[in-house]
Order: sequence, then structure tokens, then C-alpha cells
Amino acid sequence: MGKKAKGSRKGKKAWRANISSADIEDFYEKSTKDALSGGSLSSAPSDSLFFVDKSTDLPVKRKIEKHREKVLRCDSVLQKNPFVQAVPSSTLKKPKRKQMGVSIASDATQVGTKDDSAMVDIWDDKGEDNRKSKKKLKHSVIPAVEVEHPGCSFNPSEESHKDVLAQAVAEEMQKVYQNELGPQPVPLTVPGKVIDEEEMYYIDADNASDDDDEMNVENENEDTAQEKRSSKLKRVTRVELNKRARRKEKMKKEAEARKMEGVSKEIDSIPDILQEIAKEDEEKQNKHLRRVVAKQERLKSCPPRLGKYKFEPAPVQVLLSEEITGSLRKLKACCTLAKDRYKSLEKRGLIIPTVKSSRK
Repeated sequence: MGKKAKGSRKGKKAWRANISSADIEDFYEKSTKDALSGGSLSSAPSDSLFFVDKSTDLPVKRKIEKHREKVLRCDSVLQKNPFVQAVPSSTLKKPKRKQMGVSIASDATQVGTKDDSAMVDIWDDKGEDNRKSKKKLKHSVIPAVEVEHPGCSFNPSEESHKDVLAQAVAEEMQKVYQNELGPQPVPLTVPGKVIDEEEMYYIDADNASDDDDEMNVENENEDTAQEKRSSKLKRVTRVELNKRARRKEKMKKEAEARKMEGVSKEIDSIPDILQEIAKEDEEKQNKHLRRVVAKQERLKSCPPRLGKYKFEPAPVQVLLSEEITGSLRKLKACCTLAKDRYKSLEKRGLIIPTVKSSRK
């Protein structure tokens, strides 16, 4: 049987069959949702949907007072802003004492109760710990006032005077020897002489002989390289290859045997290695102690370097044998107190050493 013939789509029956019912289905769905949620909003009265919020409304009198209490711009800048935090570096640390902590806490509570919008006196220092923290100076090993040797007195004993005088002479001679035996500075210009024509001829001849020697060496190197290439190009037999393989294997076994022998020797020498390590540690510790002691001794004699120039100690204030009179009235003035104190400050590292200026 054949298929049933379809009717024409241009008739009214075809029109009714192709009509869409989507809008009707959407309306039913919407109505069911509104019924479940309590009714549609379009049919609800406006009183149930909206209301007037009168909680923030101010009376007329309050509005007038607020209008009168306007703050100028110059005053509002000085007001405390609760949204701006203080810089951490500008805040001072809390004191360790309990009494100060209690007073600061009470002041903080009083300040917190105040209104943030109120005017704040920026020059008021009450309730704030504005004490500047003093920097702790490092105590120097060198005393502030040094007692000089008894030989530096105006009326010393003969032995002490000789000792101090010998020390002063030794220091001066050390400076002299250091200047004489020290390294010479590099000269800016090197003196030279004019080369004659004959000397130029000999120099050119020496250069030519050097060039010939270099050429001969290069030719010899080329000959040896060619001989090596020719030896490499020779055909290697199977017997020679077997010999090489056996030799290579033998050398490998010997290297492994030597390695195992070295490992066994190291295992046997573990106690000796431990003793050497302990000895090295002891030497390092002794060296460190020597360095610490040497550094302390060096700090006693001169301060650490602070600036461009090194500290130069003042010369020993000792009298010569002819200048000793035994009386304070006949004593020759040699050193001032200000200069002595200035050198003491430099020696203790409290000020930077300077050099005496040559300009007048």
C-alpha cells in the first residue's frame, strides 16, 4: 500500500493546526507562581508595597541649628579624622613601668569618650608620652682621663724618666724609618733618552730574527701534525683492536681496585681523621680568642676608624734632662687642657679625627 496523500497546507485546517499556544502556557505558569507566592504584585494595593521612612527626618528647629553649626574649612582640617591611621614610625613605644602604663590607659579612655568631630588642640601635650628616647652611647674601653707615666712628671725619678724618654725616642725613630723604608710613590713621568739610528738598526734586526724563529716553529708544528694525520689514516687490524679492548678493560679493573683500596684506607684512618678535625677546631677557637684579645688591646690604644683620617696620638709630654728643674714655677708651658681633652675625645671614638689645615 502506498503512503496516504497529504492535504493542501493552504486550507483553513492547516492554519488551525499550526497556531502556537506558548503565550497561553506562559500565562498559566505565571498565574500559578503568583498564587503560590501570595498573589500578583500588579493587583496588590500601593500601601502594602511602599511606605515612607520618617526615622531620619529632623525637626525644623534641629535643621536650623545644624545649619548654624557649620564648621569652616580651616577648622575642619584640624579635626581628628577617625578613618586616617597614624604613621607607625611616629608613635612612641609604651613605657615598661606599670604606673606610666596605667596613666596612659586612663588618658586613652578619656580621649575615647570624647566626640571625634570635636576640635582637638594640636599643641596640647597632656596625656601623651613625648619623652625623646636618648641614644645609648657605647662605653669605650679607654678611660676619660688617663694617668700618664710617672716619668712625665715635672720632678720624676731618674729611672722612670729614662724609660719614658726611651719610649718617646723609639716612637720618633719608628716614624723616621717608616718614611725612609716605606714604598716609593709611582712617578708620574718616566725619564728617557733619544734612540740613535744605529740602535734602531739593531732593534729592527732583533725583531726580524724573532720573526724567523716563529716561522720555523710554525713549520715544525705543521710537519708533526701531518705525520700524526698519516699515522691515524693507517688501517687498524682486528688483533690491534682486541689488544686495545683488553688493555682498556685491564686499566678499568686496576682503577676500581685502587678506588676500593683508597676507601678501605679511609675507613681504617677514621680515628686519625677525627683527631685532626678536633685539632683544627681547637686551633680555630684559639685563633678566634687571639683575635678577640688583639682587638681589645688595639681598642685600648686607638679607637675604631670613623672617618677619612686615622687617629694620630699626641706625642708623649716628657721633659728633657736639661728642662727638669724640680719646681712648678720654672716649668715650661707645653700642653693646653683643651688640646688634651680634644685628643681624649678622638681616642675614645666620640668625635671624628681631623687633620690640621694648612691654610691660614
